[in-house]
Amino acid sequence: MSVTRSLVDIRPLRTSPVFRRLLIGRTVSVLGAFMTMVTVMYQVWDLTRSSAWTGAVGLAQALPLVVFGLFAGAWVDRADRRRIYLAATVGQAACSLLLAVQGFTGHVPVAVVLLLVAAQSAFGALGAPAAGVFVPRLLPKDQVAAGLALNQITGQSMMLLGPALAGVLLGWFGIGVCYLLDALSFGFAFYGAFGLPALPPEGEPSRAGVQGVLDGLRFLAGHRVVRGALITDLAATVLSFPVSLFPLVNSERFGGDPRTLGLFLSALAVGGVAATALSGPLTRLDRPGPVMLCAACTWGAALVLFGLSTRPWIGLALLMIAGAADATSVVARSTIVQTRTPDALLGRVTAAEQIVGQAGPSLGNVRGGLLAGWTSGSTALITGGLLCVLAVAGVAATTPELRERAGGGEGDDATGVPDGAPALPDGILPGGTATAPDAP
Repeated sequence: MSVTRSLVDIRPLRTSPVFRRLLIGRTVSVLGAFMTMVTVMYQVWDLTRSSAWTGAVGLAQALPLVVFGLFAGAWVDRADRRRIYLAATVGQAACSLLLAVQGFTGHVPVAVVLLLVAAQSAFGALGAPAAGVFVPRLLPKDQVAAGLALNQITGQSMMLLGPALAGVLLGWFGIGVCYLLDALSFGFAFYGAFGLPALPPEGEPSRAGVQGVLDGLRFLAGHRVVRGALITDLAATVLSFPVSLFPLVNSERFGGDPRTLGLFLSALAVGGVAATALSGPLTRLDRPGPVMLCAACTWGAALVLFGLSTRPWIGLALLMIAGAADATSVVARSTIVQTRTPDALLGRVTAAEQIVGQAGPSLGNVRGGLLAGWTSGSTALITGGLLCVLAVAGVAATTPELRERAGGGEGDDATGVPDGAPALPDGILPGGTATAPDAP
């Protein structure tokens, strides 16, 4: 195999000028988002000196997504996704501008900061399902996984760069400048999506309100492949997410050195970037189900071995493997969701995927913390990893469709909808057709 084919598949960049523009806009916007995440935490801590208030930042970010996500997805499936995404981007930029204003003026109650964070998260809950239809709708099916991998590698890279850059800028210029730069970053995202064609749902639009949400949930319950993909993600996060355990494990096994603790999260991100950079063979394989299942099992197994390790560098190497497995699983899962979901339902299913991705790690951190309080950090890691492997093995055994090629699967008809699932309008195909260049 040539070195070129081992690297991330860049065909979407070569063949689609719109994809290049969108990817650049998204990358700059994600950089700004990570800068704002650090800046909000810094400001809230500076105002309150309370870990309870800094914990409330995560709650302000998560609640709007969980509460409004599915309803936002139903709205996305009723209208032009491009316009909704642009409107959501403007809303997020406005929230960042207001954060910048209060950052420059100072003396704003912490509750106002959290309210602005929640409002920005609500706009994000609307924009994410709209953006979720871009890749399968606008790229050829054989390039969908490559487009998602490019999204993943740029996002992981910004996760490494954004917090470090925010720390430097906070020291030099203060919180107002960091918020202002985030607001400007949304201009790149807006420009990247502005040139897209209109993207109304293909087929019958979603029903309004609760009925539309229930239609989406019925699809998730009936489609074995998509359901299995989301359950696999929940198994990997709820049962074994390790971040809340890092301080305790660092104290138990590695002497409590803060430098080692800081490297734990970096190791996960470095592994993710490296795996996505070398994802070419896997994204060309057209077997996202087996890739996802193997990657999720590798994640769990690496965490088990990390819980058993006593040498810092071995532990960091295992966390890099876990991060690589996680990134690979995310790309494969998103490929399954976006190629097996009919376009008319894709906004709602993408919203559900976003909720799973947000809630799963939070619940996993709670599970790990509670179990570690009763036992130890290492025990919580090892049992979580073992439960993850067993759960993923159970999904693989009970969902043989996940072991098939992307276009196959027992129980699925020509539209990719499982036998017994709710009927769908004529003309709906999973993922849409390649009518124009892509967006992330």
